[in-house]
Amino acid sequence: MIQPFSIAIHGGAGTILRSQMSDELHQEIISALKKSVLAGYHVLQNGGDAVDAVVEAVKFMEDCPHFNAGKGSVLTHDEFVEMDASVMHGLEMDAGAIAGVRHIKNPVELARDVMRKSNHVLLIGEGAEKFAFEHNYEYTEQDYFFTERRYEQLLSMKEKGLFALSESKDPEPSEPPSAKTQYPDDKKYGTVGAVALDMQGNLAAATSTGGVTNKKYGRVGDSPIVGAGTMAENGNVAVSTTGMGEFFLRKMVAGDVAARMRYLKEDVHTACEHIIQGDLKAMGGEGGLIAVDSKGDIHFGMNSSGMYRASVDIHGKVEVKIYADE
Repeated sequence: MIQPFSIAIHGGAGTILRSQMSDELHQEIISALKKSVLAGYHVLQNGGDAVDAVVEAVKFMEDCPHFNAGKGSVLTHDEFVEMDASVMHGLEMDAGAIAGVRHIKNPVELARDVMRKSNHVLLIGEGAEKFAFEHNYEYTEQDYFFTERRYEQLLSMKEKGLFALSESKDPEPSEPPSAKTQYPDDKKYGTVGAVALDMQGNLAAATSTGGVTNKKYGRVGDSPIVGAGTMAENGNVAVSTTGMGEFFLRKMVAGDVAARMRYLKEDVHTACEHIIQGDLKAMGGEGGLIAVDSKGDIHFGMNSSGMYRASVDIHGKVEVKIYADE
């Protein structure tokens, strides 16, 4: 009997406005989410490992400018892209993570190599890039990551003297809508992630982000932190989060889901909702998560108006959604 397998992805959660979502943009995002989840699913379908499946899915989103990771990353105060990522494999709870890299096209691949090819879990900045180049990664110029949309977001935040806990600006009510400066996901928290269960019963999770607009001082959120933004434990659950990183760090969201399932024997839906709608929300933390348990049961949790998300369940059914009420 073939072990059931499934996969779920997210492209960020937060305030996503139907009123500003053009039909064209909606179709582009839906198409990208579907292609991403199917990229990971094909790995599972061919008997591949869960960690390779989640990396393939996340890589696709890193290469797409619609998401705040890789190519679509936001800009720091100094007008650089600084990216974070992590992966975790549930068999032996191996993990790899990188933070503050500027010249790596697909940070999620580097996080996997930190897990597989080093004795460490988390590498940062220049050291992480030195490790990458010693393992034959290409040096990617900052120009590759630059997009007009992200530059305009940065200028807006600097003008207001703010940094964004979300990936973008918070438009003032008096401001006229503009395709260049106001998007339907202007208050979406910019992270992408994937969770999967493979035919061998392995669970894995991956998370990648460009961080927050106008960030300073080498700020790092929850995405590269095992137990906060990413978690995988065979026989239990795999989790990837997206939201206000400082809150997800303080609440240790991904690890808390796993702990509730492990010790309280809660199912994946109960554990996720308890945290997302309960403890995290009470702290003022907005965002969401995706999770898959050891039977392939998938849960999407959010306390926001939307989350870019897609899944292929154990029956091969594909679903792609954006808004919370879908």
